Amino acid sequence: MSFLLDDEQREFARSLDAMLTTTDVPSVVRSWGAGDFTAGRALWSRLAEAGVFALAVPEAYEGVGPLPVELAVAYVELGRHAVPGPVVETAAVAALLTASERSGPDGSETSDSSDGSGHAKRLLPAIASGEVMATVKAPGGPYALDAEAADLCVTFADGALHTCTGHGRTRRSADPARRLTEPGAPAELLTSDRTAFAATDAWGTLAAAAQALGVGRALLDRTVAYVKQRKQFGTEIGSFQAVKHQLADVLLELEFATPLLYGAALTLDRADLAAAKLTASEAAYHASRTALQLHGAIGYTEELDLSLWIRKAQALRTAWGSPAECRRRVLKG
Repeated sequence: MSFLLDDEQREFARSLDAMLTTTDVPSVVRSWGAGDFTAGRALWSRLAEAGVFALAVPEAYEGVGPLPVELAVAYVELGRHAVPGPVVETAAVAALLTASERSGPDGSETSDSSDGSGHAKRLLPAIASGEVMATVKAPGGPYALDAEAADLCVTFADGALHTCTGHGRTRRSADPARRLTEPGAPAELLTSDRTAFAATDAWGTLAAAAQALGVGRALLDRTVAYVKQRKQFGTEIGSFQAVKHQLADVLLELEFATPLLYGAALTLDRADLAAAKLTASEAAYHASRTALQLHGAIGYTEELDLSLWIRKAQALRTAWGSPAECRRRVLKG
């Protein structure tokens, strides 16, 4: 099994990086956190044009997928640039709709998609094109990410998945750009099939792990650049042995998480995904703590863009599986 990306996948990553580099993503993030979604929706459309959301949508529904490895490649870049919005949740909902169409709303097998619920035919092309932004409330939690901005909200209720009507109050999370919203009342039934639940969790976990890995890489890159400039006693602190060791530890953790991520993308195995999410989110969290320490007091300021990645690393650590939950999944196999 190979975990190396091919030339086309690497070029895809470079093209996304170039597009996002020319966009003032930090200002988009700050606007999103303040409840202004205009710039975020414009960026969402550009990502859709680049094919990001089509990766989780089958070709039969105007997508190019399902391509989990390419999705991981894309979401690493979204994390590196701190792209706001329910990017992970949209991929998870696309996987849910695909699985529910194969099984039908009651969980029974269908031989023709026209015999199923029809939700996939109606919604998946719109997700692939960026017209529909989707989010989902996972079991065990009262909130859905960015439900007030999303066009489609899915919730678990009475052992089944439903669309939501409207939304309730919004609270701030550790990451201000991750707006936690109470979903509205369950409405239209999507599916009660456990296979669809598993697909939702698998793609959500994969996308969250990739996003966390990208956040960790951005934090490391920014910190390395900073320690080459900051001086103490007339010397760049990046030359200090202790600083080098701290950064080397972060690099090793990120490098270790990378093959686990792409290995999980190849298998979509529950334990593999949990291991990838655990290592990527813990590496990103360690990168955030190291970045904060080496930046000193300036690292605590909201005005510094670094804070956008630090807070996202903290929030992603528990999203789509806390460290304890991921460890349990790995042990169960």
